[in-house]
Amino acid sequence: MISVQNLSKQYSGHIIFDHISFGLSSRERIGLIGRNGHGKSTLFRLLIGQENCDEGTIKIPRDYRIGYLSQHICFTRPTVLEEGCCGLQDNQKKEEWKVKKILSGLGFSESDFCRNPSEFSGGYQIRLNLAKVLVSEPNLLLLDEPTNFLDIISIRWLTSFLNSWQNEIIVISHDRSFMDSVTTHILGIHRSKIKKIKGSTKDYYDKIAQEEEIYEKERLNDEKKRKQTEQYINSFRAKARHASLVQSRIKTLEKQEINQKLDKIPTLSFSFGFAPLRAKYVQEAHNLTFSYDNKVPYLFSNLNLTIENRDRICIIGRNGKGKTTLLKLLAGGLTPLEGEIANHPQVKIGYYEQANTVSLNDTLTIEEEISLSNSYLERKKVRDICGAMMFSGDSALKKIGVLSGGEKCRVLFGKILVAPANLLLLDEPTHHLDLQSCDAMIEAISTFEGAVVMVTHNEYILHKIANKLIVFQEDRAFLFYGGYAKFLDQIGWDDAESVKIGKKPLNNHEKPQKAINQKDARKVRAALFTRRSKTLTPYKKKIETIEKSIQKMEQILHKATESLIKASYEKDGNTISTLSVTIKKTKNDIETLYEELEEITELYEQEKLAFEQEEASL
Repeated sequence: MISVQNLSKQYSGHIIFDHISFGLSSRERIGLIGRNGHGKSTLFRLLIGQENCDEGTIKIPRDYRIGYLSQHICFTRPTVLEEGCCGLQDNQKKEEWKVKKILSGLGFSESDFCRNPSEFSGGYQIRLNLAKVLVSEPNLLLLDEPTNFLDIISIRWLTSFLNSWQNEIIVISHDRSFMDSVTTHILGIHRSKIKKIKGSTKDYYDKIAQEEEIYEKERLNDEKKRKQTEQYINSFRAKARHASLVQSRIKTLEKQEINQKLDKIPTLSFSFGFAPLRAKYVQEAHNLTFSYDNKVPYLFSNLNLTIENRDRICIIGRNGKGKTTLLKLLAGGLTPLEGEIANHPQVKIGYYEQANTVSLNDTLTIEEEISLSNSYLERKKVRDICGAMMFSGDSALKKIGVLSGGEKCRVLFGKILVAPANLLLLDEPTHHLDLQSCDAMIEAISTFEGAVVMVTHNEYILHKIANKLIVFQEDRAFLFYGGYAKFLDQIGWDDAESVKIGKKPLNNHEKPQKAINQKDARKVRAALFTRRSKTLTPYKKKIETIEKSIQKMEQILHKATESLIKASYEKDGNTISTLSVTIKKTKNDIETLYEELEEITELYEQEKLAFEQEEASL
């Protein structure tokens, strides 16, 4: 459907794309990944014609419509519903129910439909932009971070919506579970090149890591051989009887392509400083009640919470229900209407508030702003933390005022890192981070020796981290003892709010469906989990078997390569010949195993997706 050939693009001498080529086929669903600043959004702008490439071609069929989710806000209609209807095609202008369905799925209430778009927060305005793109039903959807500002229920609705989409999709997202659940292929930008594979984000990163490992081994091999050849030339250059052999080696050396060592790609790498605290309990909240301006109903009431050392508590629920407010209360930034919060005398809180970049001083450098959080810290340590936040060298001397939103968030993290804590309060810490940086964040949270309370809508993170949950559901907040999988099994998101999501409005001739009660829903879900386990387990075992075989073959390849190097030193021609054949065969076997792994993984993902869709429909 779309063909990109030999495309190149650079800004001020910095190469973004170096003669990349790829194609998009009918009904393909692609996850576009790459580190921040490596060209994901640039590629979107090239596809829609907002920018031109330096070289190459982009071929798009005639009358092929592309819908692009823009972060730019520009509304022209007085109400949310009317603005949403702007996205409808000309022959569908009267089908308001489609717009209402999508707006409801994205978290707008029926009373919101008549409000002016300017009354809503930036997050909800982005949702309205998303609704306009979805109702336009283009041939290709380009979605740049569509889950930003969405709560879990809205993300689940969007996942279900996109899985029923009949045309093409390219999506950029820091939410790994969302991306893997809505895509069939991964298109990765890496070292100014692009690679497209079938499978998940893990499949892509595993393949890249394996290819670079092999490249580096071969490069070292070639380097050793080159040094040996140069040594031979230098040793026998002056001897006439070796002249022909020397000239032959020189010509071989000249023809030999030199593989350059791969540059290290900067990545977020850090750990949170820990302030020792031996107590079991870090913080306790008793009968916590709060609302703004004493309004009733309260955001939450009579909430009791005990935070233990090493707890990983995630706060989940719909937007606007009080999650961020609760975090501010725990941080001491707000005072409860009723109840009290008791901190251990030695508690030290590290608080990350994603919307608090306005507190940064635009006139200071990154280094100066970070050092404000700990004036006793020596400059080298501050610069090390700047480097960990990807502000190495002179980058640490940039003024705060010139930074992007994502860069300012990294500065906020840097300020937390210089001040050791034993209780971290984190509000959506993975916003503005790429997938690798999200992984670094998960690792840093997992290894932190203190307690963590975090607001997140990312289900991948919830499965990885949470040992307890604070759940905002059905107009109340409560503490759930257990991880996210246990919550989904015992309670889940099938409350009265989410039942309405994605439904076409009833007309006068339609009867409402009888709601499934919680007990029956749990039975149905338990039966689904049993079938899923029975179906998916054989695939998982097969995948594990293939991966072990690949590891075994790679060990054989590694040993054969080392033996080849040794034989080269010893000038053992027979052994070199035998090992060369072995290495070639082993590489072919590894490639065959990867193809088999790709095939079985695709089947596994298809079955997994089918179960996820069935679960979403319950």
